[in-house]
Amino acid sequence: MAERSTAAVDVADNSGDEPLTAQADESTADGVAQNRERDTDNDEAQGSGGTESPGKASPPELHSGHKLARRYRLEECVTRLDGFSSWRAVDEKLRRAVGVHILPADHSRARSVLAAARSSALLGDPRFVQVLDAVEENDLVYVVHEWLPDATELTALLAAGPLEAHDAYQMVSQIASAMAAAHREGLAHLRLTPGTILRSSSGQWRVRGLAVNAALRGITSDTPQRTDTEAIGALLYAALTQRWPYENDAYGLSGLPKGVGLIAPDQVRAGVHRGLSELAMRALANDGATASRHESACTTPEELVKAIGEMPRIRPPEPVFTAPPDYQRTTYQQGSYGRQAPRPGVTQPLPTPPPPLQSRTGKALKWAVSALLIAALGLGSWQLADALMESGGSKETNQPQTPDDNPKGPDKPKPVTTLKIQGAEEYVAKGNAQHPNDVGKTYDNDSSTYWRTANYAEGPDLNPAFKPGVGIVYDFGSAKEVSAASIGLLFDGKFTTVTLYATDSMSSSVPLTSMTKLGTVTTEGTTTAKVKVAKPVKSQYVLVWFTALPYEPGDSYSDPGYKQAITDLKFTG
Repeated sequence: MAERSTAAVDVADNSGDEPLTAQADESTADGVAQNRERDTDNDEAQGSGGTESPGKASPPELHSGHKLARRYRLEECVTRLDGFSSWRAVDEKLRRAVGVHILPADHSRARSVLAAARSSALLGDPRFVQVLDAVEENDLVYVVHEWLPDATELTALLAAGPLEAHDAYQMVSQIASAMAAAHREGLAHLRLTPGTILRSSSGQWRVRGLAVNAALRGITSDTPQRTDTEAIGALLYAALTQRWPYENDAYGLSGLPKGVGLIAPDQVRAGVHRGLSELAMRALANDGATASRHESACTTPEELVKAIGEMPRIRPPEPVFTAPPDYQRTTYQQGSYGRQAPRPGVTQPLPTPPPPLQSRTGKALKWAVSALLIAALGLGSWQLADALMESGGSKETNQPQTPDDNPKGPDKPKPVTTLKIQGAEEYVAKGNAQHPNDVGKTYDNDSSTYWRTANYAEGPDLNPAFKPGVGIVYDFGSAKEVSAASIGLLFDGKFTTVTLYATDSMSSSVPLTSMTKLGTVTTEGTTTAKVKVAKPVKSQYVLVWFTALPYEPGDSYSDPGYKQAITDLKFTG
């Protein structure tokens, strides 16, 4: 189907005649790599259609500290290009970082940017960086979007080398599925580049700039599905080879050699997964290029998703144990236990065995040792026979036997087992979610990563009228008996109140009143909240629900306020 789209493209690019400052739709705090996009190619090198129509309006006079709608405080300008600018800002109402695109209301693209932003916001798909607000006010048009400090651009990932086959498979699967969903709603991207693809710390891939970035650049296409599919093929090609599949260099990647044409990834780099190499060529098959084998070309994201589904699943590589420098392996771990010693060599001589006891004294000692062993064996056999006779006598007299010799003692307690968590989602009873992409960090066995709540100005009890609580629903895969939960907390302040509920599903549409309360606890200055279930309950889903948070000072993510975070969580049953 050939539809025309005015969907979006990313905010910062350099077409060769435009000055470009640092571009970033996402950022990170101290110690986390910043997500910035630097486009250094032209539209022909990217293989995407479109025209640039520079706006005649001047960039608005803005500065750090300027506030929009008495709510969004501008912090840092990350892009200033072609009449618009992009900023890192703070939403003072919700106490969170956001990104903001700003352009004059009389800019030639202002109307299309507003329309694209509002269309993207209606999609509400978590696989895309969400548009939070789109406003025209005081002769300005601004679009507010999510700011993901823990996400990393594909550009930065490829700077270190090609992706492993499993990572590349996950990337193309998730991006193709997301774009297929967008096109079903009539939305296109038209500017999918390594800078618009982000991987969160939990391993999820997300797309930014849907319907906004192309509008900012005035890019259109008569075949938007074909354009986005070919762009996904280029991303997969780059992920497999660390090369851009066109002759010109782009996005920090070298292009293909001049005059060679479009060759398959497994011909560019040794060891490339053959199935993924063919998939990239099927998506890139355009303008005379053909797939590397005999499969038909993929011309829409939906066809690409189907082709991925027909491939054998690519599993993650097995973890490799690496011993620390001071780790010394034992003889058994080294594999020499129970084996013949290696033949002596120049560099590894065998130790000289002790001389045998050949003297008269040695022979006498051997006979003495042998006699002692025979006596010990005889004594042990007698004791064993005596014990067996006593056991038989007890059976004949029908005397009851108990494993612990305590017939009146209680039954042995059931062994405590740690329940394996199969998945998790935020439970949003009212208002906005907290940080849904970080829920996996609560059970990744890494105490340095965490899911955190938003920062609230009032507390410690959350205001039920505004936010009755925040939490996460965990899925065990099947009904399990839950007896307790140990919740590791980032902040040790008092007044953290957490409650466990058994629920029927992971959906936030299930009200708290229909759930079964399992237990609750309020911390007293500790970093672990241990909730015990008085009577173990079987449930597949358990909600961990916070209704009170401690007051903590400001950090790299938020200002001072009432907040909490889960570092590690374990359920036992």
